[in-house]
Amino acid sequence: MSALRALADQLRGEDTPIAAHVVDPAGPIPEAELGALAASGPRAAAAPGEYALVVEAVREGYLLHYGDSRLLAGHDADLGLLAGDYLYALGLDRLAALGDTEAVAVLSELISRCAQLHAEGRAREVEPLWADAARQVGGS
Repeated sequence: MSALRALADQLRGEDTPIAAHVVDPAGPIPEAELGALAASGPRAAAAPGEYALVVEAVREGYLLHYGDSRLLAGHDADLGLLAGDYLYALGLDRLAALGDTEAVAVLSELISRCAQLHAEGRAREVEPLWADAARQVGGS
């Protein structure tokens, strides 16, 4: 859960409309294991915390678009969509700064595939994609 807390702290500290809506993640969050899964891979060995945060940022972006946010409360639907886009970009930008274009491609494809499946009414097929993508990001 440390990556999710670090993400909450970062968002809370930024001068954005999102900051006022950031809440601390409550209790054990099984989805937060995706960041840990990516961080445990060999490609993430030099910066495991960064890889965990990146995956959690992209996951939170997805949840703001299609589910229930773990980190924001009291926002309207428009801000939720914008915050989701921001978190997608935040995650991809941090990976690009690490020079990991392969992982950027994995997460970009995941974001695209999730959007396609939701648009096609096939949302039930999305969840299994996340663990596989987290493993790929970490190089496993």
